Amino acid sequence: MTKELDTTCIWFCIRYKIGLFATMVSLNLPPFDHKLKKENGRVYILDIIRKKYLVLTPEEWVRQHFVHYLVNELHYPRSLIKVEGGLRFNELQKRSDIVVFNREGTPWMIVECKSPDQKLNQRTLRQASVYNHSLQAKYLAVTNGLIHYCCEVNWINGNTAVLDSLPQYTP
Repeated sequence: MTKELDTTCIWFCIRYKIGLFATMVSLNLPPFDHKLKKENGRVYILDIIRKKYLVLTPEEWVRQHFVHYLVNELHYPRSLIKVEGGLRFNELQKRSDIVVFNREGTPWMIVECKSPDQKLNQRTLRQASVYNHSLQAKYLAVTNGLIHYCCEVNWINGNTAVLDSLPQYTP
């Protein structure tokens, strides 16, 4: 049995039924019109990229907020965004959270999403850099929904510059 949930119900479900968050964290991203449902005691959120409902976890909450931010606020083309795509690094199979492609189909930006309770540190940035080494995107972003970092990578001279904000989509 599937039941559409309103916003009030979701906070109750997250806090008391599922126990995903001790308290719900308000993210440093614009709110969006999220679609939620409850099924078999679990809460799911609609992923607008994959067009399917996914179990709502703290990291998924951040990922969906960030995707909506890219699409609705920065006007990144939805059709050029891939969520949780596979990649290989040193014979290991890894998953990237969000990859934005340019019009030629080359990775343009990679975004690593973390739970709001996870602090962003050197290890987090290193993980994203490892993923980007395989994809060689021009931009690399890391977010926990509260703090966002974005870097521009120059693969020719090996320099990386920290940006004040995410770039407009102009590949």
